Amino acid sequence: MTLETGDTPATDRSAYLAWMAPVRAFLSGMSAWVQGRFRHFALQIARRMPKQLYARALIIVIAPMILLQSVIAFVFMERHWQTVTQRLSTAVVRDIAAVIDMVETYPTQEGAAQAVRIAQDRMSLKVDLIAPDPFPPATRRPFLSILDQVLSEEIAKQIGRPFWIDTVGDSNVVEIRIMLEGQALRVFARRNQAYASNSHIFLLWMVGTSLVLLAIAITFLRNQIRPIQALARAAEAFGRGQKPAEDFRPRGADEVRRAGNAFLRMRERIERQIEQRTQMLTGVSHDLRTVLTRFRLQLEFASTEEDREALRKDVDEMQSMLEGYLAFARGDVAEEPSIVSLPVFFSRFEDEARMRGKSFVVLTADAGDVHVKPNGFSRLMANLISNALRHADRVTLAVRRNARSVVFVIDDNGPGIPPDKREDVFRPFFRLDEARNLNESGTGLGLAIARDLARGHGGEITLDDSPQGGLRVIVSLPQ
Repeated sequence: MTLETGDTPATDRSAYLAWMAPVRAFLSGMSAWVQGRFRHFALQIARRMPKQLYARALIIVIAPMILLQSVIAFVFMERHWQTVTQRLSTAVVRDIAAVIDMVETYPTQEGAAQAVRIAQDRMSLKVDLIAPDPFPPATRRPFLSILDQVLSEEIAKQIGRPFWIDTVGDSNVVEIRIMLEGQALRVFARRNQAYASNSHIFLLWMVGTSLVLLAIAITFLRNQIRPIQALARAAEAFGRGQKPAEDFRPRGADEVRRAGNAFLRMRERIERQIEQRTQMLTGVSHDLRTVLTRFRLQLEFASTEEDREALRKDVDEMQSMLEGYLAFARGDVAEEPSIVSLPVFFSRFEDEARMRGKSFVVLTADAGDVHVKPNGFSRLMANLISNALRHADRVTLAVRRNARSVVFVIDDNGPGIPPDKREDVFRPFFRLDEARNLNESGTGLGLAIARDLARGHGGEITLDDSPQGGLRVIVSLPQ
């Protein structure tokens, strides 16, 4: 038993893997590139697609209709129109070839006359023999002319002589000239003898029917979309705390009606819960204020002024805390929106900043008006701006508007809030050790109340770093 030297299987496998490594790397790179391009293409299409349900529903209806009509038109043009034109042109050229054979078989004048008569009576062709003058200059072929192309090919294949054709002139007649021995044969044929001239009627019927179906589809889609739009408007108005439209009632398809009825039941439950909570808070507020009033009366009979001052501070703090709790729990859902003039509204904060020896600047020259709940908006902005003035020396406010919202940006040069705590401070009763509390009582409800008021308008509050080094508060409210 002998052993032969050479590469072992392990060496062969290593060489194979080394050879395949760049191939695999190339294929992996190509796959990643293709996937990236496909994602980019899909993202571009998604960005350009309409966002409204009505437009998307129209695309769902129109796109298959256009695709179907395009396929039908292509099949008809390719298989029917061109095939029929091919067969008709072949028959016309065959008749012309028969006339040429008769003229050349019987070259006498009487034979030529008989050939002309037979062509006119039996073949519906107007034929005459003319002098062999040079053909007229070739006319420019029309774009996508099936008749010109097919007729030229058939004459070259069946007759094989110099020829000249005119399919552009008279719309009902085609002229053909063919060079013979010492003379030329001129033939006038009706266009519909060599061409499927009624094809446009089919296309017109197809397009007309599609337009009628599209109009019907648009009408029905509009009627189906309107209930959904009405439901969206009612839900948006309720989310902003506005009075719901009195004429709203569920309409449309069964699924839309069920969604509308579910929304109405949900709105009734929420309104009933708010009413019950308001009634309960009214009772609690009355009872607690009665107790506080008795405390104040008892303060007047305290022995010393120092005792009365200490008790008075405790009562004031208790009342402040109570008002904060009630404000957070009560909210401003029942308040009706109205127009608020921003320049007049912000002027009071300029006076407040002057009294504190600090700076408050409105950067927007023309802030204009906003449609908000006056009391809720006043408390929202007062909490935020007063808190900024309490913790900073300089506060600026900018108003930005777009098609859907008005944005208030409050910047200051105060201590700010750490990024990891900016969401926590919106939780009720959460307080930072070295924080900016929006409530002087220190209950930790300031930012919670502010966000609740903003969301009651259908907006939102976010926190960020200020270019001045402190805190930036961004309040976005729908217009």
